[in-house]
Amino acid sequence: MSGNTSRRYPVELRERAVRMVAEIRADHDSEWAAMTQVASLLGIRTPETVRRWCRQVDVDAGVRPGVTTEESAELKRLKRENAELKRANAILKAASPRRRSATGCRADLRPAQRAGRQDHPVDLLRAPRPSADRPAGA
Repeated sequence: MSGNTSRRYPVELRERAVRMVAEIRADHDSEWAAMTQVASLLGIRTPETVRRWCRQVDVDAGVRPGVTTEESAELKRLKRENAELKRANAILKAASPRRRSATGCRADLRPAQRAGRQDHPVDLLRAPRPSADRPAGA
């Protein structure tokens, strides 16, 4: 299910649920039973949600291996920034002047440039260089 359609719980409720699971764990046969009771007491739709919160707290504390909340937020920020830069590059690439021949292939222009042809559009825009045998002002 996508993140936009999921039900979001306040951070305070998450923290309270994790604390409650830790407090009542000894009163139950299993951790899952404690999570189930906490979920029903707090009106959380499924105990799986409480289990994920507890596991994430363990990861953040370094008890379990995994991606911490801060690392996940940083990764999300970097992915968003990367996507924005890709969009900007695409816009700049589309707006840049194209140095292509009538066939649309860049390879067609390279031999002409190496040969020093002056009929290339870029060469026509350049000012002629003064030659060594005539003075610059003449």
